[in-house]
Amino acid sequence: MSTATPKVGFVSLGCPKATVDSERILTQLRMEGYEIVPTYQDADVVVVNTCGFIDSAKAESLDAIGEALAENGKVIVTGCMGVAEDSIRDVHPSVLAVTGPQQYEQVVNAVHEVIPPKTEHNPLIDLVPPQGIKLTPRHYAYLKISEGCNHTCSFCIIPSMRGKLVSRPVGDVLSEAERLVKAGVKELLVISQDTSAYGVDLKYKLDFWNGQPVKTRMLELCEALSSMGVWVRLHYVYPYPNVDDVIPLMAAGKLLPYLDIPFQHASPKVLKSMKRPAFEDKTLARIKKWREICPELTIRSTFIVGFPGETEEDFQYLLDWLSEAQLDRVGCFQYSPVEGAPANDLGLEPVPDDVKQERWERFMAHQQAISSARLQAKIGLEMDVLVDEVDGEGAVARSWADAPEIDGSVFIDSPNVKPGDKVRVRIVDADEYDMWGELV
Repeated sequence: MSTATPKVGFVSLGCPKATVDSERILTQLRMEGYEIVPTYQDADVVVVNTCGFIDSAKAESLDAIGEALAENGKVIVTGCMGVAEDSIRDVHPSVLAVTGPQQYEQVVNAVHEVIPPKTEHNPLIDLVPPQGIKLTPRHYAYLKISEGCNHTCSFCIIPSMRGKLVSRPVGDVLSEAERLVKAGVKELLVISQDTSAYGVDLKYKLDFWNGQPVKTRMLELCEALSSMGVWVRLHYVYPYPNVDDVIPLMAAGKLLPYLDIPFQHASPKVLKSMKRPAFEDKTLARIKKWREICPELTIRSTFIVGFPGETEEDFQYLLDWLSEAQLDRVGCFQYSPVEGAPANDLGLEPVPDDVKQERWERFMAHQQAISSARLQAKIGLEMDVLVDEVDGEGAVARSWADAPEIDGSVFIDSPNVKPGDKVRVRIVDADEYDMWGELV
């Protein structure tokens, strides 16, 4: 057998949950002695981790597979789009293997088929970093606490792709978090399809971490993570009643005062058509109460406009709701029918594309004014920020109100900092998305 190190190229598309899947696959391959290379030309095989949530993501995934085939020729496909193998093979019949999300072993086995691992690899000598191979910068990391989802939202096919909720034992999650922190991670981003439901499937089973009993439940998980001395940020939080329990932890500075809640709409009629769980008129009152307990709470959310059956009245209700809710960070999508989603069979009147576009533009302008005013109100405040990048002009950092890649940045003039530094700045300016700060 050749002594050349087998080389794998990797393309990772989609959400942070897919990123975590990629990290696991890469960690396993590195432990087996494979080298991960950044170019198609150097790779013996290329793995493409796809996203299959909406049509534009599928198109991007198919393009990425096509590019990898053209540039390299040997391609293994994995990820969410992998559940529809035929739709991939119809376009790209020459891919070597197709596997679905979370199928780490199948992906690694497919790599073995194309290019066997070096038999003389010795894991006792060829060390892999204790935190595994991470695709994020070294100072922040995603911590996936569960797979799948128990909801049946009518626009979504995630449960059919990723299955029902399966929570990871809390001891495993906390041990992984501890390894990440020891390896230099300063911020843990807790992710899943439904973070508030963590442990429901395990009946909140008692587990052990460092000899201490801990329940497999969101509150206990957050309490334990808060003891690690790093920023802890919560994503994909549905506003069930148990969310009220973590707000005092935020007020006490134990968790970042940040909630990522996918509201999706505000009109009761549209929410009912969407089959959204735990969403009703009391949400505004709860947001108000959360902010009374924790005034600096930042809320980020996503919304869908143009859902089948949405009337002008429903849309106006949403705009009025946004004015009341005063959310800090908001993303908005135009509804696009997903193959296999129950929404297609509800018999509701589709919203014409030009109306969707017009509503999306009105939504964005309306929310931009709110986001901008909320950022302007921070001018003059001092806050801790985490530095992500440094170049000749200065540093790009984030405040506790900003998740990486989806929220805004804080720009600092000083180049005398390095990625991963936590520094204190005074905010001197802001626009609709970003802030500018001076070192204190």
